[in-house]
Formats: sequence, C-alpha cells, structure tokens
Amino acid sequence: QGYTSLPLTVNVAETGVFETEFTTKQPNREGDADANFSFTLDLRNRTAEEQTYALTSEAPRGWNVEFRVSGNSVTSATVEPGATASVTVNIKPPQGITEGSYKIPVTASAGNTSASTELEVVITGKYDMLLTTPRGLLSAEVTAGRTTKVELEIRNTGTTALTDVELDYTAPIGWEVTFDNDKIDRIEAGESAKAVATIKASDKAIPGDYETYITASTPEVSSEAKFRITVKTSMLWGWLGILIIVAVIGGIYYLFRKYGRR
Repeated sequence: QGYTSLPLTVNVAETGVFETEFTTKQPNREGDADANFSFTLDLRNRTAEEQTYALTSEAPRGWNVEFRVSGNSVTSATVEPGATASVTVNIKPPQGITEGSYKIPVTASAGNTSASTELEVVITGKYDMLLTTPRGLLSAEVTAGRTTKVELEIRNTGTTALTDVELDYTAPIGWEVTFDNDKIDRIEAGESAKAVATIKASDKAIPGDYETYITASTPEVSSEAKFRITVKTSMLWGWLGILIIVAVIGGIYYLFRKYGRR
C-alpha cells in the first residue's frame, strides 16, 4: 500500500489581548535636569493585517516627547503583520524640574488594537549657581593702599543643594582680597548665601580702573564675577596739591607786594 504526501502551509495569526506589543528592555533612565532621555522600544504587530499605529504619550505638562522611526520624527508607524518596528522615544524635561522620579506612559494604537508601556525618568538634580551682589552692582571705589568692602550674594539657581562652596579671587599684583566667610557649607535650591569681600588696593596703584575676579565654586559647578575697582587719588595728595597751589599764590603775592612798586 502506497502513501502520497501533500505539502500543507498553515498561517497562524495571534489575536486577542496579544495583538500588539510595545515593549522595551530598559524602561528607565537617570540624569540631571538638562539631560535628554532616549528609550528604544519594539513595536510588534501580532495581527494578520498591516497596522498603522498612532504614537502618543501622556507626559506631564511641560515635558517634550518625540517619537522617531528610522531616524525620522513621526507621530505614527506602519508595521507589517508579524513584523516588529524599532521606535525611539526622546524625552526632554521642562525647565525648573526638581529632583524625583517621573512616569511617562506611551501608547501605540491602531483601530481595535493597542499597547502601552510606562517609561521612567529619574531627575538627579541640576547644579547651577550665580555669584553676584544684592543689587547686581559689580564695581567699587578704593584709594591706593586702602580697602573697600563688597557684599557678595551666592545664589543657587539649580534644582539641587550646593555643598562646600568656596570663594577665591584673582587680583592685580600687590592687591589682596579676604572674605569674612570663604567657605559655605550648604545652599539649598532656590536660596542664596551672603559673604563680604574686603579688597585692598596696592600702595603703588595709580588712579584708574582695575579688574578683580571673584569665584564661587563647588566640585560640580562654579561661577565667576568680574569687578571693576576704581582707584581714586588719595585725599592726602589732594590736600598737598591745594597747599602747594596756595603756597605758590602766596609767594607770587609776596613778590608782587615787595617788588611791584619799584
């Protein structure tokens, strides 16, 4: 008795709750508030038909979420039956975001089939500071050999606390700068700290404008302010000049009285 073999091809398409998959191997990213967060997701079409999926997100207000396929920014992706498309999701946090963990749900939907996944962005905080003065004035006057005081304000303009803030300076040769508090232990985000810089001009400084740089720094960030220091003529020299002028006038007057009638 003989047997006959017939070729048989069976196409199986999965339906139901597993029609579409939208998954990633790395659903969380960590970085500071200025970072861009990128995720790679697999969009798998497990239906028997080609699907064009709308790509959407439910990000908190102010967040920017961009979908990219094959390097192009898109709002939808077309996937053949049984195939998988790679979707890149780029996430940018809003300005002023504080430290914490944030959930970003993303969805691919087409007709009666859809799939969602939840991405997580962990903000570690942004280090930033501004060295200035309470009034924003970066200039002062001083007499050669004398001192002048400048009140400083160190503002924490980042989203995380600043620790071990140190003050330093760069000044012309012969000048000195001292601080009443050259190291500040901690400045919370959004707050500021005060310090006073005492600037002593060189004894040999001639009248004019000089530049002195003061820096506030931590291991993570620094800020520098340039101060224009104007050296004025000493009052002693001013009085000496007046006395010399008076003496000269007196001498001329004396000579005129003594010899003028001859």
